[in-house]
Amino acid sequence: MPENNVNSTINAVKGLAEAIPVYQDAVQPAAKELGKSLATVAKTVNIALAPISAMVWGYEKISEYVQQRVSALLEKIPRERIIVPDAAVVGPSLEALRFTGKDETLRELYANLIATAMNQDEASSAHPSFVEIIKNICADEAILFEYLTRAIPEERTFVDAVIGENIRFENFTLIDQESPIVHKKRLESYVDNLTRLGLISIPEHSRLYTYDSVFEKLENHENLKSHPFAKFFAINIAKRKIIQITSFGRLFSKACINSDNPFFDASDI
Repeated sequence: MPENNVNSTINAVKGLAEAIPVYQDAVQPAAKELGKSLATVAKTVNIALAPISAMVWGYEKISEYVQQRVSALLEKIPRERIIVPDAAVVGPSLEALRFTGKDETLRELYANLIATAMNQDEASSAHPSFVEIIKNICADEAILFEYLTRAIPEERTFVDAVIGENIRFENFTLIDQESPIVHKKRLESYVDNLTRLGLISIPEHSRLYTYDSVFEKLENHENLKSHPFAKFFAINIAKRKIIQITSFGRLFSKACINSDNPFFDASDI
């Protein structure tokens, strides 16, 4: 390689090496600011997560709650009928209580499930999948499902109503007004989730659809008839629907809720 080319290459490498510290100096302030920003976010995240650690139950807390609550649930059961429960039911239930123990509604479902698994006469109702069902519902959905198991058919109705040529009311129901759920605007998503989990169904055809009395309260409700367009167009019911508890849902209720509604017979499951 000619000498002048070697010198040019050396000078180029030297220039690059000398330029690197300048480049680092230019980037360093931005990197420092980014580091400060991330540190601030991390601190905020830690503060926000701090209460969660206090909400996670330890073994002693779980043991204390289960012993007291399950003992109360089994108080009237003859001692000889209390059995060692299926570990596939109780193990995951105890683990789940670590994260849901603070929620009274959900922990009661787990306690009922454990008590069912320990009752020789009812243990077959304690399906292991019920632990995952409880994990996949919120407190509002548990309250809604319990309400549905106790409600008479007239209280589990939906309708689609047409004004003119357009559906103005889809899935119109009074369940959100009658049930004790907190977030009433989320009713539709709650129904979707309970359906997804196989606890309820909304069949396309049901013999109950033929009984006008079942839908009378709903179809004559003032919220349906007070629509502004109702002054100009007739309101026609396009579809009647009713929520039904599935056989799987009845089994879940028997094991985790113990419904006493006369319209909801779980004794033959």
